[in-house]
Amino acid sequence: MDAGTEVPGEPSRVNATGVPSPAGGMASAAESWRLFVIGDSISIDYGPALERRLGPRFTYDRKRDEGEDVGPDPDEPRGANGGDSGMVLRYLQRRAATEPITADVLVVNAGLHDLRVAEKRQRRVAPDDYANNLRAIVRLSREGGYRLVWINTIPVAEQVHNIRCTRFQRFASDVELYNWIAEQVMRTAGVPIVDLHGFTAPFLPQGLVDHVHLDETTRTRQAAFLAASLQNLASAGQLGPARGAVR
Repeated sequence: MDAGTEVPGEPSRVNATGVPSPAGGMASAAESWRLFVIGDSISIDYGPALERRLGPRFTYDRKRDEGEDVGPDPDEPRGANGGDSGMVLRYLQRRAATEPITADVLVVNAGLHDLRVAEKRQRRVAPDDYANNLRAIVRLSREGGYRLVWINTIPVAEQVHNIRCTRFQRFASDVELYNWIAEQVMRTAGVPIVDLHGFTAPFLPQGLVDHVHLDETTRTRQAAFLAASLQNLASAGQLGPARGAVR
C-alpha cells in the first residue's frame, strides 16, 4: 500500500508488506479478531484513534501501565510504553509465564528506543541484539498461538531531533538500518510488515510537536492507515482464523 493511499469501502487485499496481492479468500464480515498492541509512545499516541477506526471486525487492547504511570517523560519507557526490543521480549516472556495475553493478533513495534545513541556513540540495543530479540519475539508469538504483525519504525528528522533533544541522539541512517534488520527477520518468518515509516515520512518535520512525537492530525492519519492495513491483512487471510467474537 502506498503511503498516501485512501481505502474507500471494502479494503483491498494486501500481502505481507502492505502491497496489494492477487485475489484470495475473503474474511467474512461476521468474523473478528482480538488485537493486542505493544509499542512505544508513538503507538500510545495513535492508539485511541486506531481503536475508534478499527470497526466491528476487531477488538483492541494494548500493554497497559499496570499501576506504573507512563510518567511525564515519554522518552523513558515505562508503564504502557513498550520500550526497546529487549523490554518487549521480557514483557512477553513474563505475560506468557504468569498471565497469557488474550488475543488472536499481536501488533508489535520496537526500534526508536533501541537505536538511541548516548555516550560514546553507543546505541541502546546493538543491531545484532536487536535481531536476536526480534527472532525471540517471533518464536514467543508462535508458541503462544498468536499471529504477529510488525509495525516498522517511523522516520527521524535528525536535524530537528538532535537540536531539540540534548540527552541522546537518533539518526536517520540508524532508523534505516534497524528497519532493514526487522524486515529481514520478519520476511524470513513470514510475518506481515506494515510500513508506518513510509506512510509517516511525508508529514515530517512539519508534523512534529517535539523531537519525535507527532501532532494530533498526523496521529489520526497514522491510525487510519494502520486500521486500513489491518483490515486488508484480515481480508487477505493473513491474520489467521478469527477467534474472538465481538458481542
